[in-house]
Amino acid sequence: MDLISGEKLENLTSMEKIRLILDKVKTGRIVVLESGLTPAEEVRLIEMTMTEIRVDEFSGIEIESYPSKKEGSFFDKLLGRGIKGRMTVIGPANQLRTIEKDQFQISTKVSVGD
Repeated sequence: MDLISGEKLENLTSMEKIRLILDKVKTGRIVVLESGLTPAEEVRLIEMTMTEIRVDEFSGIEIESYPSKKEGSFFDKLLGRGIKGRMTVIGPANQLRTIEKDQFQISTKVSVGD
C-alpha cells in the first residue's frame, strides 16, 4: 500500500498524477491519496484505465473518495474547478472492494492478488 501526500501531488500535473497512480495499481498496489483528485482527474483516470484493461493482466480499478468539505463558488462547481476529494483510495478491481462508505470512513476488503 502506498500513501501519497498532498504535497507530492501538488507538484505533479494531472497527467503525471494519473500515470503515477495507474503504474502503481497495475503492479497490484493500493494507493491512498491524502488530498484526492479533482472530478476531472478522476474521470480521466477512469478513461485511461479503460484503455489499459487486458484479460488476465489488468482488470481495472476500484476508486472511492470523500467529497470535499469546501464549498466552491457557483462557477467553480459548474466547471468542476478547485474541488478535490479529501482522500482517495484506489486499487486493482480484483483486489479491492468497498464494503461501506460514509462521511467519516471508507471500509474496504483487500484480497491477495493471484
